[in-house]
Amino acid sequence: MKKNMGTIDKVIRILVAVVLAVLFFAKVITGTLGIVLLAVAIIFALTSLISFCPLYLPLGINTKGKK
Repeated sequence: MKKNMGTIDKVIRILVAVVLAVLFFAKVITGTLGIVLLAVAIIFALTSLISFCPLYLPLGINTKGKK
């Protein structure tokens, strides 16, 4: 599994995940939408921790850059 996420991409994903989680647990977003957005937050957090986004492979996206 080759890393394909850059630092800025990871930071943005973590920030979005934190905001979504806070909104869910503060009961600002509830119901089915809340659960879906919480799942998105978990996926964003996991993909940023491993620096790999499986969706980027078929799309040919690489935000990590070249050395």
